[in-house]
Amino acid sequence: MKNILITGAGNGMGKATAEYLANKGYIVFAMDIVKIEPSENIIPIQVDVTKNDSVLNAYNEVCKYANTLDAIVHFAGIYIMNSLVEIDEKDFTKIFDINVFGVYRINKVFLPLLLEKEGRIIITSSELAPLDPLPFTGLYAITKSTIEKYAFSLRMELNLLNIKVSVLRTGAVNTNMLSASTRSLEKMCNTTKLYKYNSNKFKDIVNSVESKKIEPIKIAKLIDKIILVKKPKFVYKINANKYLKLLNALPDRIQVAIIKKILTKR
Repeated sequence: MKNILITGAGNGMGKATAEYLANKGYIVFAMDIVKIEPSENIIPIQVDVTKNDSVLNAYNEVCKYANTLDAIVHFAGIYIMNSLVEIDEKDFTKIFDINVFGVYRINKVFLPLLLEKEGRIIITSSELAPLDPLPFTGLYAITKSTIEKYAFSLRMELNLLNIKVSVLRTGAVNTNMLSASTRSLEKMCNTTKLYKYNSNKFKDIVNSVESKKIEPIKIAKLIDKIILVKKPKFVYKINANKYLKLLNALPDRIQVAIIKKILTKR
């Protein structure tokens, strides 16, 4: 029987993965800032990953049930769309505190439980992480590229302790976060003073990309595969958008010129 810790397990990919693994007989410590109802093989633990005391309390709760973990899976995160010159500083720091520092806090505190089992850490990233950022998604992309640099460094270090680290780059997935990103962009369209026309044009592109979303169960099955494989890869990809990859293959100056042509009035 494997013990798995999942952050962001209250909805979306985290919830789907927690339920899928629990149905397969895993013991799942389902963590989220929102309250989760307990069910068979799922032990809910309420935690705020931005607060050290909360993470330490969560560690103590897990230790009541288990003294080892086979894997930590990170889904906790937020998506904010805005321009880098208009976004409120509180939002700028908040997304880093959750998407980057939240992962760091959980890994640091729970590492002792991974050591005995020589377990693994799986960090959810984004298809945007290795690509040049697009306008208005830049902050989210920056956090994901940052977390991938962190993850690779962590992989180097923890490999010395026989603990594997992988990242999962996802495209559009049918979750609350996808809806939140849409609402965030809609809010920007209504409040921006600099990019009224540009942001509305960009919204049309985002709606087109997000229409090609996949269901969270596909993520859950891939996570199960990563947990079980003997030698996991560093990067796993699912539902990548081919047009974003094509754009990124072009020289930077051409990318900038294309985006300007698409998003400005003719």
